[in-house]
Amino acid sequence: MSDITIHWTFLPHTDPEASLAFYRDLLGFEVRNDVGGGAMRWLTLGAPGQSGVSVVLEPPAAAPGVTEEERDTITEMMAKGTYARLVLATADLDGVFDRLKSGGAELVQEPTESPWGVRDCAFRDPAGNLIRFNEVR
Repeated sequence: MSDITIHWTFLPHTDPEASLAFYRDLLGFEVRNDVGGGAMRWLTLGAPGQSGVSVVLEPPAAAPGVTEEERDTITEMMAKGTYARLVLATADLDGVFDRLKSGGAELVQEPTESPWGVRDCAFRDPAGNLIRFNEVR
C-alpha cells in the first residue's frame, strides 16, 4: 500500500479575476491562497471538504528558462484549449452542467454517455483549459 496522495495540480490562467469567477463563484471552490499580483498572481483553490487536494492557477510559462518561442506556443495552445485539462467528479452532473451553462461558461460538450461507461460533460475555463466533469454513480 502506498502513502502517496495527490496534493496539488497546476493549471495556467490568464485572468485571475475571471478564474476566481469560474472556480470560486461557479464551481464553489474555496480560495486557499492568493499571492502575487497583476500578471504574476498565483491562486490556490479546492473543493470544500478536500483540504488535502488543491488546484493552483499560475501565470502561464512563468518557470525560469522558458523561452519566448515556448511561451508563444503555450499561449497559442491555451487559446485553442489544447494545453491543459482537469477532470472533476460530481454526483449531480446535470445540476453542474446547468449551473455552468447558465453562468456563461464556455460549453465544449453536453452531458454524454461514453461507450466506455462514463457519463460526462466539458467546459473551458477562462484561460481555455478543458474542464471535464465525470458523473460519479
